Amino acid sequence: MVKLRLKRCGRKQRAVYRIVAINVRFRREGRDLQKVGFYDPIKNQTYSNVPAILYFLEKGAQPTGTVHDISKKAEIFKEFRFNQRKFS
Repeated sequence: MVKLRLKRCGRKQRAVYRIVAINVRFRREGRDLQKVGFYDPIKNQTYSNVPAILYFLEKGAQPTGTVHDISKKAEIFKEFRFNQRKFS
């Protein structure tokens, strides 16, 4: 099973996170399938590769709680629902 989760980067006390698609059996810093975004909680900046995220969601990937909240603020799920209705 694939999950969209955060992968910690940066240095001590200055963490930044990559949003990655990763197999659930791998650990947090393990080998990811693809990098699909970036999140900086200190500057509150987010970059998302929307087509890649939508691709993994359509294939059945499950976002973690934090990634879900970040995606919700970026309104990615509105596009995901629109694409689901279009293909159904």
